[in-house]
Amino acid sequence: MDNQSLQAFVTVAECASFSLAAERLHLTQSAVSKRIATLEHQAGKKLFDRIARQVTLTEAGAALLPRAQHILQEYAAAVQAINDLSGDANGKLNLAISHHLGLHRLPPILKAFARKHPLVQLEIEFMDSEKAYENVLQGHSEVAVVTLALDEQPNISRKQVWTDPLKFICAPDHPLAKIHQPNLQDLYEYPVILPGINTYTGRIIQNLFESQNVPLKAPMSTNYLETISTMVEIGLGWSMLPETLIKNLHVMTTDHTHVTRELGYIHHTKRSLSNAAVAFIKMLENA
Repeated sequence: MDNQSLQAFVTVAECASFSLAAERLHLTQSAVSKRIATLEHQAGKKLFDRIARQVTLTEAGAALLPRAQHILQEYAAAVQAINDLSGDANGKLNLAISHHLGLHRLPPILKAFARKHPLVQLEIEFMDSEKAYENVLQGHSEVAVVTLALDEQPNISRKQVWTDPLKFICAPDHPLAKIHQPNLQDLYEYPVILPGINTYTGRIIQNLFESQNVPLKAPMSTNYLETISTMVEIGLGWSMLPETLIKNLHVMTTDHTHVTRELGYIHHTKRSLSNAAVAFIKMLENA
């Protein structure tokens, strides 16, 4: 069982799709299918069922998946260990970065890191913070720069780098903008556009309203904060967003003006960090 076939197998299993796996691996769908066929021939078992355009693991595939993931992680660790023998930062550095941080916090850090460590090959995936946690736990990403979870997570080491204040905002011509100091009950009377409840930011806002026994109904939600900012700007509702996204918006003064979220980095507690990861974390902490 060669490394490339195992990688194709794991990627198809994670994507539940040959076409999506091909996109992630930068291969043709035919090439991915051939690698899976080779692996099935070697295993002597069918690994996937393909029914009505849905791809699911067979019993043999489900048994192979955790072992294949472990083999790939060990292979990557071995390659990195060899690269690290020189003491220099080199080789691949797999990063997971939240969309918001990728736009508003990290560009200058990534630019400086690439200049200082030209031998490091950055492999960056942009995703929701919640997904980034899973990526780190599964070994796909060595470090993630994200909105930190509200609670400690098993096998995750976390470090806060930034404090990100959240502000109540609305369009300048919104009725709420005319109220000197609206309270949560005032806000309840108008449509709200929030990050999804499955996001850490969404949970922070939901927890605030629940603590005051004020119901909060969001007829519209999205995980993309930039989209929320635009929807608020055109008057479709109010929201609560980081300071970096309140251009051309009215900031409401309330009794709850000190709501923040923590931004920082995470990595797996049981994974030895590569020289490249250590250098990147050092640059983050000095930002």
